[in-house]
Amino acid sequence: MGAEITKPPHQVRTLLAEAAAELTAAGIADARIDAEVLLGWCLQKTRTAIYLAADDVVDAAVAARFHGLLERRRQREPLAYIIGEREFWSLSFVVSPAVLIPRPETEFLLEMVLARRNQAGQPGGAWLDLCCGSGVIAVVLARECGRSVIAADISAAALAVAQANCRRHRVVERVGLVQADGVSAFRDTALFSLIVANPPYIPGGELEALQPEVSRHEPRLALDGGPDGLRVIATLAQALPILLAEGGDCFLEIGADQGDAVIELFTAGGGEPLYESVEIYRDYAGRDRVAHLRRR
Repeated sequence: MGAEITKPPHQVRTLLAEAAAELTAAGIADARIDAEVLLGWCLQKTRTAIYLAADDVVDAAVAARFHGLLERRRQREPLAYIIGEREFWSLSFVVSPAVLIPRPETEFLLEMVLARRNQAGQPGGAWLDLCCGSGVIAVVLARECGRSVIAADISAAALAVAQANCRRHRVVERVGLVQADGVSAFRDTALFSLIVANPPYIPGGELEALQPEVSRHEPRLALDGGPDGLRVIATLAQALPILLAEGGDCFLEIGADQGDAVIELFTAGGGEPLYESVEIYRDYAGRDRVAHLRRR
C-alpha cells in the first residue's frame, strides 16, 4: 500500500500570489488589493494584519472558501457585493446588488452640500434624499448635521439596505424611509429646504459599454437615465418649484458632460427666474459633477 498523498499547506503569501495572478489574467486592475481584501475577509483580518501574517498557514476550509470568493471576483462580480460592504465617508456601509455601490463622486456631492447649503434659509424645512439607494447620503447628513432626513427610493429592496445602514450608524430615529417613484409621494407646497439626489443619469445606450462590474451586476434601475441620461432630472425640474422652499437648496449628482443640459432644464421658460442661482460644480478631475440650485 503506497504512502498517503497529502496536499501542501496553504500559506498566506502563496494564496495571495496565486490569487493576484488569476485576477490579473481576468483583467482586474487592482488584483493584489482585491485578493488581500477577500482573504482578509475570510480570515477576519485587516489588510495590514494580512501582511504581517504572510508566513501563516491557512486552514483548508478557509482556503476553499477564499477560492470560491475569488472565482466570483474573477467573473467580475464587484468586490463590495462579494463581501457585502463598502467604505464611504470613512464609514462602513452595507451594500447588495439591490443598490449602487457608493462612489467618490457621491462623496464630492456631499462635500458640496455641507459646504454650500443655505444655513440661514428655512431652518425648519424638511430634508430629502431622493433616489436614496443604500442610504449613504441620508445617513451622512443625519450624522453630520444632526437633522432628520426623509430618504426615498422606488425599490423596496434598496430601502431594506438603507434601513440596515441606518441601524448600523444609529440614525434610525432621524431617517424616515419612503417607497416612492421619484417625487410622486411629495405634493405639499414648499415642503423641503434641502433636496439632495443621486438620480440615474447614464444614457441607456451607453450601459453595455461600461465595465462588467457595472453593466452586469449593478441595478439598471439606478443607472439608466433614459436616452439622454436626463429623464429623472427632467422630472425633478418640473416638480422642484412645488417642493423646494424659498431660500432652499437642491443638489444633484450629474454626468460628466451634462452641466449645460442640466442648466437649460432648470432655467428654460423665461419670465421671472425661480432660482437665485443655478451652478455646476466640477469634481477634482475637472468634470461636471454637481448641480446646485437655490430658490429665491
